[in-house]
Amino acid sequence: MRPVLQTYAFAAVLLIVSGPAFAHKPSAAECMEAGDFIRNAALSRDNGTTRKFFLDHLREDYVMIRAFRPEERWFVMDVDDEEFLQAEVELVFDAPLPVEQHRADFLERCARRPAGL
Repeated sequence: MRPVLQTYAFAAVLLIVSGPAFAHKPSAAECMEAGDFIRNAALSRDNGTTRKFFLDHLREDYVMIRAFRPEERWFVMDVDDEEFLQAEVELVFDAPLPVEQHRADFLERCARRPAGL
């Protein structure tokens, strides 16, 4: 029985270690679309939308998005994607830059983003 437990433990470790290898890496098109989203977040900020209001609605959107299978979703396929996009939106409100600068900076970070981060 002990070798069976070792086999299961080994399999569990492999799954944990290899998990990021199976995570979603955004395509160039997805990064462009998400860049437009970041641009719109900055425009919303400039037009008076508060950080709290925008982030509350983003979190509500995540709940709706999770109702779809990952392959039917836009950009936010998993929790890592949610955290990445939310952090980028937070930057829009916490460190204001010109609208197009936020978009350009996001596109650079999105393109460099390895799967699972």
